[in-house]
Amino acid sequence: MVIAVLADIVGSRRLDDRGTAQRILDETITRVQIDGPAAAQPLTPTVGDEQQGVYHRLDDALVALLMVQLALPDGLAFRFGIGIGSVSAVESVHGELADGPGWYAARAAIDLVHAREERTVPRTRTWIVGAPGQDEVMESTIAVANAYLLARDEIVGAMSERERRLTYGRLLGRGQQELAAEEGISQPSVSKALRGAGSAAVLEGLSALREGMPA
Repeated sequence: MVIAVLADIVGSRRLDDRGTAQRILDETITRVQIDGPAAAQPLTPTVGDEQQGVYHRLDDALVALLMVQLALPDGLAFRFGIGIGSVSAVESVHGELADGPGWYAARAAIDLVHAREERTVPRTRTWIVGAPGQDEVMESTIAVANAYLLARDEIVGAMSERERRLTYGRLLGRGQQELAAEEGISQPSVSKALRGAGSAAVLEGLSALREGMPA
C-alpha cells in the first residue's frame, strides 16, 4: 500500500502564461523534494494540468504537499487528491500507465475537492480517500487527517505570500532572526506576521497529527 497523489492546477485555463506557470511549479516541486520528505515518485506532469506523485507514508505526503502550498507564489495553486491503496503500472505503447485502487481513490479525492470548492468551502485544496478494504485504524486516521486538512487549507488559503514564506521557513526549523534578515524586516514583525497568519496552528497541528499516526 502506498500514498498516491493527483494534483491539478487551480484556474489553469485563466493563467496568462501557462509555460511560465509550469516552470514555477516544477521548480517548487524540486525545492520541496530537497527540503522535505522524499517521495517515491515526485509530482510529475502527466497530461493537461495534472500531475501524479507517490509517497510511502501518509504523513510524508501531508508535509510535502503543505510545503508545496506554502512555497507557491500568489496566483498559482494546486488541488490535491490523496489516495491510499495499492498502485500498479500497465504497459502501453505510450509507456507505463498508472493503475490500481490507490489511483482510483486519489481521483475520487480530487473530485471531492472540486465539489467542496464549488459549494461551501472554496479554499479546500486537499482531501484523502482510502481504497476499499482499509482497516479501522486507517479509516480513523483518514477521518482525523481530513478534519485537519479542512482547517489547514482554510488558514493557508488566507495567508499572504510573505506569510506563506515565513511559515515554510518555520516548518524547516529556521529562526525568526534569519527569516527577518531574508525578508528585510524586523524579528518582531516576523513574529507578528506568524501569529496573525495562524502559522503555529498549522504546524503544531501537523506535528500532533504525525505523532498520532500508526507507524
